[in-house]
Amino acid sequence: MAHLLARLGRASFRRRRLVTAVWAGLLAVVIALLATVGGAFDDEFTIPGSPSQDALDRLEELSPEAAGAGAQLVFVAPEGQTVLEPEFATAIEESVAEAAEAPQVGSVASPFDTLTISEDGRAALAQVQYDVSLEFLEEGSIDALIGTTAPAEDAGLETAVGGDAFGMTGVAVGPLEFIGVAVAVLVLVLTFGSLLAAGMNLLIALIGIAVGIGGLLLVSNVITLSSTAPTLALMIGLAVGIDYTLFILSRHRTQLAAGMDPEESAGRAVGTAGSAVVFAGLTVIVALSGLAVVGIPFLTVMGIGAAGTVLVAVLVALTLLPALLGFAGARLAPKPGSRAARREEATAREDGAGGSLGARWAALITRRPLVTVLAALAALLVLALPAPQLELALPDNSAAAEDTPQRQAYDLVSEYFGPGLNGPLVVLVEGMDPATAEQALGEIAVAIGGEPTDTLGEFEGGVDGVRFAQPTPLPDGSSALVSVIPETGPQDEATHDVVTDLRAVAADLEAATGTELAVTGQTAIAIDISDRLADALLPFALVVVGLALVLLLLVFRSVLVPIKAAVGFLLSVAASFGAVVAVFQWGWLSDVLGVPATGPVISFLPIMLMAILFGLAMDYEVFLVSRMREAYVHGAEPREAVVTGARHTSRVVVAAALIMFSVFASFVSIEDVTVKAVAFGLAIGVLVDAFLVRMTLVPAVLALLGHSAWWLPRWLDRVLPDLDVEGARLGPVEPDRPTTREPVGAPTG
Repeated sequence: MAHLLARLGRASFRRRRLVTAVWAGLLAVVIALLATVGGAFDDEFTIPGSPSQDALDRLEELSPEAAGAGAQLVFVAPEGQTVLEPEFATAIEESVAEAAEAPQVGSVASPFDTLTISEDGRAALAQVQYDVSLEFLEEGSIDALIGTTAPAEDAGLETAVGGDAFGMTGVAVGPLEFIGVAVAVLVLVLTFGSLLAAGMNLLIALIGIAVGIGGLLLVSNVITLSSTAPTLALMIGLAVGIDYTLFILSRHRTQLAAGMDPEESAGRAVGTAGSAVVFAGLTVIVALSGLAVVGIPFLTVMGIGAAGTVLVAVLVALTLLPALLGFAGARLAPKPGSRAARREEATAREDGAGGSLGARWAALITRRPLVTVLAALAALLVLALPAPQLELALPDNSAAAEDTPQRQAYDLVSEYFGPGLNGPLVVLVEGMDPATAEQALGEIAVAIGGEPTDTLGEFEGGVDGVRFAQPTPLPDGSSALVSVIPETGPQDEATHDVVTDLRAVAADLEAATGTELAVTGQTAIAIDISDRLADALLPFALVVVGLALVLLLLVFRSVLVPIKAAVGFLLSVAASFGAVVAVFQWGWLSDVLGVPATGPVISFLPIMLMAILFGLAMDYEVFLVSRMREAYVHGAEPREAVVTGARHTSRVVVAAALIMFSVFASFVSIEDVTVKAVAFGLAIGVLVDAFLVRMTLVPAVLALLGHSAWWLPRWLDRVLPDLDVEGARLGPVEPDRPTTREPVGAPTG
C-alpha cells in the first residue's frame, strides 16, 4: 500500500498544475450546479416494512386527506377567565375560519364542535388537517397557519401553533459553529509553527468539504435527504479533513527538516502517513455505509452522505495536498535555528535525545504500566456508569427550543389536555360490512377505550394507559379510523407499552369482529423506528468490532494489538454514552449547553456514534501504534519502541484530537437537539479516546505485554497479506538506520 501511495504522491507533486486544475474545476462545477438547481430537504422519518408504516401507506390510498399532516391551534384565556366568554369564543372562531382558508389546509375542527376544551375552561384546542403529507408540506403553509391566530391574540388570548406538521424543521448552521475552525487554525499554527503550513492544511480541508457537501446537496434533488444529514456530513468532514491533511503534512515537514528532497518527502509522506489516512478513512466509510443494513431510508442516506464526504477528504489529502506541496517546495521546511526546526530535529532523532512531552508522558506511564492500566480502566468505567440508562426515541416538539411555537404548543397541550394529546395513536380498521359498520366500529372503539360492552365483554377493561378512543368512518363505508389518546407523552416508555398492548388487543378484535386492524400514526412510527434501531445496535456493534479486529490484524500483524484496540474502542463508546445520558437525560450542565429539555435521546445516536468514533479511534490507533511497531521491528525493545513511537506521533495525535474536539464541540451550539446530542457525544468520545485510551491506556498495555504484544502465529503470518503501512519497502527514511528485527512468530519474552 505504501509503495502505491508514494507513487501517487510523487505523481501529484510532479503534475501539480493538472491535479490542482482538476480539483478547481470540480469545485467550480459543484458550485455552479448548486447555484442553478439547489437542494431539497425532507425531514419525514419513515420505516418501510413496519406495521405502522404499512398502515399509514394504506391509509393514504384509502383517504389521502386523513393521512395528511396535522397541526394544532391552542388558545388560552387569561387567568380567571375562560375561552367560553363571548369575546374570546368569537375571536377563536375567527381564527379557525382563517385557518381553514390557509394554504394546503383541508379541514379545521373547531374546539366548540369537538368539545376539546380544558376542564377549567381556560384552554381550547383546534385540530388542523392538511391535504398533503409531511413530505409535501411547504414551509410557507406553516407560516401562514401561524398568522391565522392574530384575531385570537388581538382579543387577549395566548396562542400557539404546533403538531406533527412542525416535524419539517431545518437545521441552521450559524457563525458559532465555525468557532471550531478558528480553534483548529490556532492549533495548526502552534503545531507547525508556520502560517503557510497551517493555511495550506485548512485550505485543503475546506476544498474537500465544499466538494463533498456540495455533491450531497445536489444528490438531494433525486433522493430523500433530511436537513440533519448535511450538518452531520459537514461536522464529520471538517474534522477528518483537517486531521487527514495534518497527518501527511506533519510527516512531510519532519522529513524536510531532516534534509530530504521535497518531491521524495511528499511521496514518502503520502506513502507512510497516507497509509494511515487511507485505513482510517476506509473504516469510517465502511462503518457509516454499514448503517444501510438497518433498513431505515433516512439513516441510510445520512450514513452514506457522511461517508461520501469522508471519501472526498481522503482523496483530497492524497492528491491535492502533494500537488500544493509541489508549489510550496522547500519553503515548508522549518527555518534553521527556529523553534519548529529544533522540535522537528528532536523528533527525527532515534537516540532518544531531546524527548518531546509525548515521549516523557509515554516514559512516565510505562514505568509502572499495570498501575496506569488499572487507573485508566477505573476512570473509563466511572465515565461509563450512566450508559446502561440510555433511553432512545425520535425527537418530537418537546425537544424544540423553548421560544419556538411548536414547543409552546406542546407544553400548553400537556398542561391543559394531558401529554397524550401531543402524540395520538391511530387504529386503521378495514373490512367492515357497510350495513353493520357503525355498530362494529363503536364496539371496537369502546373496547379500546375501556368502556363496558356486552358484545365484547372480554375487552371491557380496555387498553391500560388509554384515555379515550374516538371513531371516525372513512368515505368508502368499510374502513374507519379510531383515534386513541394515551395518558402519557409520545416519548414516555408507558406509551411504548400502550402501542404493544394495543396491537395485541387489535389482533383479538380482528378475530372477534372479522375486520383488519393496524396501529399507526407518527407516534407509532417513531416507536417502531426506535425499536428497530435498538434491535440493530448489538449486531452493528459486533460487525464494527469484528471489522476492527480484522483490519488491525492486517495492519499490525499481531493478535493482541487488535483485541486491545477493540476493547479500548468499546470503552470510549461507553464513556461517550455515559456523558450523553448525564447531560441529555439527567440534565447535568443542560443549561450551560443549551439543552432545551431532558429526556430520551435520538434513536440513531448510538449507531451513529459507534460508526464515527470507530473510524476516529482507529485513525489514532494506526498513526500512533504503527510508529511503535516500526521502532520495534527496527530493533528497539518493547518499552523503548513505545516511547519512540510516542515521540514521533504524540504531538500530531494531540493536535488532531484537539481539532476534532473543537469542531464537534462548536456544533453543540446548534439548537437542533439531534445534532447537539451527536456533536456532544462525538466531542466527549474523541477526547476520551485520544487522551485516555490511545495516549495512556494503549502505551501502558503494550509495555505491559512486552514482546507478546507483537506475537502472530507463523501459519497466520504466512496467510495474511502484508499491507506495509509503515512504508518499510520505501527504503531508509533516515541515515544510520538500526538493524531491522525479523517479525516474530512467538513471544520471546
